[in-house]
Amino acid sequence: MKKYVVLDKKVGQTPLQCIDLYKKKHPELINIPMTYAGRLDPLASGKLLILIGEECKHKEQYLHLDKQYTFQVLFGVSSDTGDIMGRLHLLKQLPKSITKKNLDIAVKTLTGEIELPYPHFSSKTVQGKPLHTWALEGKINEIEIPKKKSIIYNLRCTNIIERNRSDVYSYAVNKIKTIPKVTELRKAIGNDFRRKDILSDWDTFLQKGQADDTFSLATFVCTASSGTYMRTLAEVIAKELQTYGLAYSIHRTKIGIFKRLPFINGIWLKAYTK
Repeated sequence: MKKYVVLDKKVGQTPLQCIDLYKKKHPELINIPMTYAGRLDPLASGKLLILIGEECKHKEQYLHLDKQYTFQVLFGVSSDTGDIMGRLHLLKQLPKSITKKNLDIAVKTLTGEIELPYPHFSSKTVQGKPLHTWALEGKINEIEIPKKKSIIYNLRCTNIIERNRSDVYSYAVNKIKTIPKVTELRKAIGNDFRRKDILSDWDTFLQKGQADDTFSLATFVCTASSGTYMRTLAEVIAKELQTYGLAYSIHRTKIGIFKRLPFINGIWLKAYTK
């Protein structure tokens, strides 16, 4: 029996749904314990490491692996979650054109060992309560947001494109609708991810300007230590350019152990594959 398998999580899926689907395709594993080592946000996609059988007992050994992501940053819009599934904050005026030259300068300041604040909507606890609960209760301003030390091994902008307001709206709304409805009572405070209010915010976004208003959308590739939130990194990159931004998409491409080397980007000593 394999010790692990690497699955491709789709947007809208939970890690548990990925495991359930895999078990349906492999009936011999129906009664075998399986667990995920490192989760992905509902709106994120990509590689998910799943431990099988006895290997589940060694989960701690897999929780600090390095990751590689491809993610997009939408400039001129921010949210309280750092991605499109949050309550929006819209700029009164569209930001000036974002150039690759400016982005290349910005990312140079964000490599190496850095401290990044935890997202308001994360499971990090403060005074015994997750940050997302503080946020949903409207009490997030009553506490100091903790920071996490991360290592950004590599961060580069690969391209910038323009998207009009109507296209951004359609993409966001369709993506939000991929997330299954939440009905569990223990998650009732989230009111189904606040979906009704968030969709209303996107309606306001569409109505706020002209349908053909253009927004800059930059794609980045990032290799980082475990627990580095691409949502936070998207916000920080935008802040470096003195504007707002959010994670438009996040896709995990690799899981393993990365080693920095002088004069070159570094190498993967181990990469978990299927």
